[in-house]
Formats: sequence, structure tokens, C-alpha cells
Amino acid sequence: MRRRADAHWPARQGQPAGRRAHAARAQAARARRALATRPRLLLLDEIAGGLTEHECRHLIGTIRAIHAAGTAIIWIEHVVQALVAVVDRLVVINFGRLLADGEPRRVMADPAVQDVYLGIRREPARDP
Repeated sequence: MRRRADAHWPARQGQPAGRRAHAARAQAARARRALATRPRLLLLDEIAGGLTEHECRHLIGTIRAIHAAGTAIIWIEHVVQALVAVVDRLVVINFGRLLADGEPRRVMADPAVQDVYLGIRREPARDP
């Protein structure tokens, strides 16, 4: 049985190709409107969800350029690989409580973060 090319992108399954392109254009238009005001702070909420790898790489480049131009960015996102590719600081919140805060690689290596967000449970070390 042959799999659909977009089978690993559930948010896009069943959408006509034209509708996907329209959604991407609409998202880009919203971003242009927000940037037209030359904000000092830009709040991004779940903007990488449902993007293809190519779209995500483009998004990462765009966010880097916006930040390099002097705009501070607060980005709420569950697509962790996109966040880690861009940010200097990662803050993880679980049910409204601060779980971890710091350099992205250190935060992602935190056992509490891995347990809560990645489902990785580490067994406690045993004394010999």
C-alpha cells in the first residue's frame, strides 16, 4: 500500500493544495501587517504548527532576520526543533509553573523537561 506524501503532517491531510497555499499566504500577510508597525516586541503563538520542513526552515530564517533587525521576540511553540534552532533562551512552563529557564540545549537536557514534554522518564541512579 502506498502512503500519501503528506501522511506525517496530520494538520494538512484532506486539505486541497490550493487551500494550504492560501493558509500560508494568509499567515504571511498577518506577519507583514504586524511588522509594518515596526514593533519593538513581536509575540508569536504556535506559528510553526503544520508547516512542512521547507516552510519551517523558511520561517526560522525569517524569524532570525526579524530578530537581527532589532525586534525582541516572545515565541510560544510546541515545534521544539524550530525553537531550539532560533532562540538564545528557552523557558518551559508546565501548568503555569516555571519548569526550566536557560540555554536551549541545557533546558532540553533537563530531566524534568524530558519527563513532562518528551515523555522520557529516567530511572533513579542506584547505589552499587
